[in-house]
Amino acid sequence: MTLPRIDPHSESRTLNQLPLRDDNRQMAGKIAIFQYATVAAFVFLIFGFWRLQVQNPQYYDERALANSVKSQPMAAPRGRILDRDGRLIVDNHSSFRLLLTREALSEAHLAPIARGLDLDLGELQTKVRRYRSRPKYDAIVLKELVTPADLSFVDSHRDFFPELLLTQDYKRAYPQNGMLAHVIGYTGEISEQELDLPEFAKYDPGTAIGKFGIERQYNDTLAGVDGQRQVVVDNRGQVRQILKTKPATSGQDLQLTIDLDLQAVAELAMEGRNGAVVALDPRTGEVLAMVSRPAFDLNKFTGRIKAADWKAIMDSPDHPMMNRAIQSQLAPGSTFKPIMALAGLETGTVDTSWTVHCAGGASFYGGYHKCWQKGGHGAISLHNAIVHSCDVFFYTLGDKMGINNIANYASLVGFGHPTGIDLPGEASGIVPSPEWKLRNYREKWWAGETISVAIGQGALTVTPVQLARAIGGISIGGIWHHPHLVRELDATEKPDQWALDPDHVKDVVDGMYGVVNEGGTATGFANLKGIEVCGKTGTAQVASADLAKQKGGVDMTDNAWFVGFAPRAAPEIVVVALWDHGREGYLSAPIVRDVLKAYFDKKARIEALRQQQTSLTAQLRAIMRLGIPGAAPGVGIRN
Repeated sequence: MTLPRIDPHSESRTLNQLPLRDDNRQMAGKIAIFQYATVAAFVFLIFGFWRLQVQNPQYYDERALANSVKSQPMAAPRGRILDRDGRLIVDNHSSFRLLLTREALSEAHLAPIARGLDLDLGELQTKVRRYRSRPKYDAIVLKELVTPADLSFVDSHRDFFPELLLTQDYKRAYPQNGMLAHVIGYTGEISEQELDLPEFAKYDPGTAIGKFGIERQYNDTLAGVDGQRQVVVDNRGQVRQILKTKPATSGQDLQLTIDLDLQAVAELAMEGRNGAVVALDPRTGEVLAMVSRPAFDLNKFTGRIKAADWKAIMDSPDHPMMNRAIQSQLAPGSTFKPIMALAGLETGTVDTSWTVHCAGGASFYGGYHKCWQKGGHGAISLHNAIVHSCDVFFYTLGDKMGINNIANYASLVGFGHPTGIDLPGEASGIVPSPEWKLRNYREKWWAGETISVAIGQGALTVTPVQLARAIGGISIGGIWHHPHLVRELDATEKPDQWALDPDHVKDVVDGMYGVVNEGGTATGFANLKGIEVCGKTGTAQVASADLAKQKGGVDMTDNAWFVGFAPRAAPEIVVVALWDHGREGYLSAPIVRDVLKAYFDKKARIEALRQQQTSLTAQLRAIMRLGIPGAAPGVGIRN
């Protein structure tokens, strides 16, 4: 039997061929999977194309368009502020505002943007985080006042930082040297806290609003309505086409009652002094001038105020942001005595013949109270007590009348509560009474406390605008108009009235006339030629005599008040001057005199011009009646 021959290489060839068949099977499976996946992908793309082009073409067209169409804000200029004669006080000037858009904002760009624009990176990042919950179209205001360096940076980095957007803006142009600073106020970017207030609910982040003064009080009137424009931008954010524009609506102009001529005189009169001046028309309540010193530069607030400037204002011991005309609550001193005299007459406590002997002081309830006049005034009645400001007379009157009557008449003339002037932050002052002391100190009222209140000291405090309104209302017979700074309020303002006895009013007014014209405490300091000026000085202690002597210094010096009005028979203007630590009341009288003089000088000029115009018109009419050679018949002059 022959055995088959075995080839030793055949087994190896067979073993080598088997894996090749397995690899082919695997490769075929992979190809099949790829083919199916490719078919599925094409089906998905075809389905997507069908949805885009057939099922919802309009919807997706709009979405695509939205990716290239942006809405850009157009700032509205605020209304201008004018004086009573239509002269410009506050205007706008065109500028740029720099925004950070958020649709394509890159967090990595924040650091170089902050460096290039001299911004604090931490503050910028915080602001971006705050905006994350807001819609993407809400842009972030980077700078409200763009410098030439900022413009250069933005222009040279347009391709690198498409998030940066320059828009036209309007900035306020305020008077220089702090003129009318406390009346006008300023604007600034709305804060997070203000956004939560109901009065600012309609405003968006980054909006400029009134922060102070008239700008705050009449923000809704002055603020315009921002416009918008829709633009097509490229992939770098650059504008390629303007689609449509909704114009901005300017804010309304506001005409104040302020007379710039009187305001300028009052500002100059207070130069170098701290205090306030208020000039009112007692017949209407119109504020003709209002000054508070020290002041601050409003133009530092037109952009974001520098930290150093803000710190200097806040750290000043003179508190320049305080509007002393409506916020200083100080003892009125002897300017309160005309009100005391009126209360004594009206209540029947005294009459004009009642006299007191002043020996330079008097004792009440175990305490000795001095008169300012050493040696005293001797026997003195009401008229001369006002003229010479006799303390002993009013100590005695106050003791006789009682604190309740004093408090009632102080409240009647407007003390102890705001006047309602159209400015934010007005203080109310204090009218002390037994109820007031019990409510605030849980203590009873002592009769000895009445003595100090009777001469305008003790716990009694008033603001300059309250004092102007009080004396103005008395001067016109018992009508107290509410002070206001906008002329439109004249028609809606309702005064407080009280049926005062005209004889009592005349007695008080005659006494104040004597202060200026009959050798009284302001004779020679407030006189005006041809004008019957009435007034009253007030030297008000800020501390007891012992404490003032012990501590010394300017802060312990008495405040100097003067209130004056004119003319005596039919008052047209009342002016109050407060000079903080001015030492003597009569030293404030020239401030009031200067404002009164400016008022009547202007009135005389206007009257002279009116008479001149009337005279010229009459002459022309006379010429026409006589006839002009060569003139056509019937030719006349039109008024």
